[in-house]
Amino acid sequence: MAKHTAGFTSKGIGQIPHLRAFLPEFDKLTRIKPLARPPETVIGWGLKPTSVRARRYAARHALPYVALEDGFVRSLGLGAHGYQPHGLVVDHTGIYYDASRPSDLENCLNTATFDEAERARAERCMRWIARERLSKYNHAPDAPLPDEPGANVLVVDQTANDASIEHGGASAESFTRMLDHALAAHPSSILWVKIHPDVIAGTKQGHLAYAARHPRCRVIGHDLNPWALFDRVEDVYVVTSQLGFEALLAGKTVHCFGLPFYAGWGLTQDRLACPRRQRKRQLVELFAAAYLRYCRYANPYTGEATTLEATLALIGDQKRQKERLQGEWLACGFSSWKRGFIADFLGPGATVRYRKELPDEPASAVDDHSDARVLVWSSRIDDAFKARHVAQLQRLWRMEDGFVRSVGLGVDLARPLSLVIDRQGIYYDPGQPSDLETLLSETDFSPEELDRAAALRARLVSLKLSKYNVQGTRTLELPEGRDVILVPGQVESDASIATGSPEVFTNSALLRKTREANPAAFIVYKAHPDVLTGARVGKLDKDAASLYDLDASDRDISTLLERVDVVYTMSSLTGFEALLRGCRVHTFGLPFYAGWGLTTDALHCPRRQRRLSLDALVAATLIRYPHYVDPRTRQLCNAETAITLLEQARRTGPALTLKQRLYRYYRHLWIGSH
Repeated sequence: MAKHTAGFTSKGIGQIPHLRAFLPEFDKLTRIKPLARPPETVIGWGLKPTSVRARRYAARHALPYVALEDGFVRSLGLGAHGYQPHGLVVDHTGIYYDASRPSDLENCLNTATFDEAERARAERCMRWIARERLSKYNHAPDAPLPDEPGANVLVVDQTANDASIEHGGASAESFTRMLDHALAAHPSSILWVKIHPDVIAGTKQGHLAYAARHPRCRVIGHDLNPWALFDRVEDVYVVTSQLGFEALLAGKTVHCFGLPFYAGWGLTQDRLACPRRQRKRQLVELFAAAYLRYCRYANPYTGEATTLEATLALIGDQKRQKERLQGEWLACGFSSWKRGFIADFLGPGATVRYRKELPDEPASAVDDHSDARVLVWSSRIDDAFKARHVAQLQRLWRMEDGFVRSVGLGVDLARPLSLVIDRQGIYYDPGQPSDLETLLSETDFSPEELDRAAALRARLVSLKLSKYNVQGTRTLELPEGRDVILVPGQVESDASIATGSPEVFTNSALLRKTREANPAAFIVYKAHPDVLTGARVGKLDKDAASLYDLDASDRDISTLLERVDVVYTMSSLTGFEALLRGCRVHTFGLPFYAGWGLTTDALHCPRRQRRLSLDALVAATLIRYPHYVDPRTRQLCNAETAITLLEQARRTGPALTLKQRLYRYYRHLWIGSH
């Protein structure tokens, strides 16, 4: 079979690591070199200056030229800041911002029909974008505009020489005409004039900086989420900016003084006409054509092709994590190893200072950073810590491992994919509220979140993934006709037992309680991996061997959960993983998943009054509560991405590095016996 080859001249195109996922129709993507055999197709970056060489090469060799461009939902941050595209346009005819000739998008809008399923999908995605307040780039603050009576019109500037201006049939004069028209059409209004921040900084030229001198204009020269602008206006004036299409999604009246891709279809107030665009389109059809058919999506962290829905989920989760933790932090008491990744989980909007210990005196702790939040690993916060730092407890946030952590154990220095960062308490301590408990008590999860949770649950089960994903033996022989109960051992010094299981707090006691309640059952015991390695305490009493029928400490936890009927636990995360697989779960402590009507509980927490579905529990626990980071790029990601990364890492094998082996030897000699 012949190979289909695409060649490019742009260095930037070659630096997109997941380019193949966007271009599956080509078997090979290669840089065009002098004297080399020409490819079958030439790809370039739209009509930008960097594409001139590629377009000339294509014309000289009579080859088709395919234009690439950033998609309409591109990324959390800017490409200049290291963010690779999630969405990419691939156009075989022209490019969407060039109104002088057809493009694949324009042809689609002129000819396509959209069935009810596609329209419904587009409507769901439109609602999703509005709910999450997403845009092409999503790094800008989402802060309200100042109170300004009568300010209900937005006028959007663009940087000079933007390719979409000339190719959209406009010029620099179009911006002057636009501002003059908006002032005349709204004589009683104050106009917000959005200017690019680079224009204010003097690094780029714009068109409307002079508007600051007009008494009815208020210039906005800083980065701002477009939805914060839409909150305050009814009419939006643009030349060719994509912000005009997002304004349509927000239900605004949009006036176009150029020919962007969304003009000419009966949805905007147009000053120019495109003779090729004769058909009237509904907004849902325009969205379906542009966002579902025209744009392609890929996950830059996994390198896999994906959907718009998955892209919205990923960027929405990144944005939520970033906004929650932006600001100043004082991180205290962290090892040098943990310091290597803490800032990644706090996100690109955070600045972090490190201290060996949290000072006792509040004044010395805050210095001149009185607004800084204090971050401490949760297990270090005991009663003595609280007594010593009473004045700072209101500023204290706790950090702990997430629920889908890594391939390998934390005690082996396996870098985490997820951590939780809690401002109220911590999920395993029922003695006080936690952010997770509040999510479970108060959140109304969207249908999209519940669908994601159901898919996550199914995927975790099918992939046999758990918290640490330490491989074990997968063979298991069990008797017929008897209830099979799994009792997962825990590290007995673990804080979740100290805070959440006051009556049953040893593995031996847990086995005794289980046997007393189930004298005829077949009980399977699995020791905690950290106890098996000798790192942590939790060995059974000498007479405890008579309490169970099978020691499955070397068995794979996912295999066990597939075969057993019930799990009895103090507060182990295994109980949550059992719920994912449809097992019945009995708790003797108060783990985070108890008290919501999904488990049989020995203890009761009066704060937990709500009855939840399993998908709601999963949505809070795996989607909303943790923070996820891709280890390669060190950028925030989300639960679905982390699971794919775990799947990919597990295929390569979690072999210990020399550093990990030396640390395990040291830990076994000096830590395990204490």
